[in-house]
Amino acid sequence: MSTLNIDINKLNNYVKHDEIQKFQDEINTHHQAIINKTGKGNDFLGWVDLPSEISEADLIDIENTASEIRAKVDYLVVIGIGGSYLGAKAVIEALKNSFSDFQQNEETKILYAGQNLSEDYLAELLSFLNDKKFAICVISKSGTTTEPAVAFRLLKSQLEEKIGKEEAQKLIIAITDKERGALKVLANQEGYKTYVVPDDVGGRYSVLTPVGLLPIAVAGFDIRKLVKGAVEMKNTCLSSSSMETNPAALYAASRNALLQKGFDIEMLINFSPKLMYFTEWWKQLYGESEGKEGKGIFPAGANFTTDLHSMGQYIQEGRRVIFETLISVEKSHHSLLVPEDNQDLDGLNYLADKHIEYVNKMAEKGTVLAHLDGGVPNIKINIEKIDEYNLGQLIYFFELACAYSGYVLGVNPFDQPGVEAYKKNMFALLRKPGHEADSEDIYKRL
Repeated sequence: MSTLNIDINKLNNYVKHDEIQKFQDEINTHHQAIINKTGKGNDFLGWVDLPSEISEADLIDIENTASEIRAKVDYLVVIGIGGSYLGAKAVIEALKNSFSDFQQNEETKILYAGQNLSEDYLAELLSFLNDKKFAICVISKSGTTTEPAVAFRLLKSQLEEKIGKEEAQKLIIAITDKERGALKVLANQEGYKTYVVPDDVGGRYSVLTPVGLLPIAVAGFDIRKLVKGAVEMKNTCLSSSSMETNPAALYAASRNALLQKGFDIEMLINFSPKLMYFTEWWKQLYGESEGKEGKGIFPAGANFTTDLHSMGQYIQEGRRVIFETLISVEKSHHSLLVPEDNQDLDGLNYLADKHIEYVNKMAEKGTVLAHLDGGVPNIKINIEKIDEYNLGQLIYFFELACAYSGYVLGVNPFDQPGVEAYKKNMFALLRKPGHEADSEDIYKRL
């Protein structure tokens, strides 16, 4: 049974109940199109049933590979960009000890490469790994995407120089296309352990494939609970398109009702720094899915109370085009009380013996009220705690809601034609073979 629930009561002053309910018929249509795989981009709807289709054999294989990696190395470098690393990083950063990177322990730590083209970043990564035991998980359907391909060349070369080509082959895992592409060809030649990126699952929807599951398992977290949470959210949402029982449908309708009122910037808010990279995953999911054809709600994010001391002023009194979606976490994992101080110079003794999380909750409630008073609508998503099960629920919830919402906007939520524009210009500037004509034109523009 799903524990996630959504609260739209704080929208009453901005959109009426019937203005949200008017989307029900449209949601019904899109719900059936998603289930029957008949809507726009239907060749990328493999994620819909994915949680239920992960077999016991698949889980055992991933867990065994993760155990082997954990026994051999101290670091796993995940090479990928966009959805090829953001989903895994979102879950790992949410679950791990906030200071585990600074602790000496037997846990295998996850590092990331191929998500940028910074020479300094890559040089510092190579320098750090020079005397470390590490393995590589390279994720790319084609094997030719510039950022991860460059990083893989560097790290593969370093690993082979350190331990020899034969041993390096045992520490490189490729997650790629089932049959074709440069990385698949190389993996076959070198004998790398491989996993498949399903043809019908796009990168930003791939966290529940080996793309996300393997790094999460190597980091030491329970992928079975993650999948279970996703399965239960799938069962909850796909059993009915009614907003009364389907939280993804209610969220999609609410945000589109707000868009029609002129609120075209959505900020995903949390009061736990552990969810910072979950916000980054969400931003890619919604930005890449909805931002096309001159349409879409702009996805942004903030981490409170931290960002209340930087973005708080604008949110409170800036342009009234923002609405907030708050991920509210009911329980913390630790118990910590505010101590009493004899001098009480900071005036905090009125909080003595109260839980820090109680103070945080009052900050959350006070912030919501302040922003409502300032003209910022609020959608609240409640989860019990930050763990694998609840993150699995959140992942599927946001994925399905994104599909509904993109269809309501009238776009294909599963393509990303705009991403190719910068690549075309970059290849022309680099004089990549085949781009000679573009090179002449673009250098004239410079």
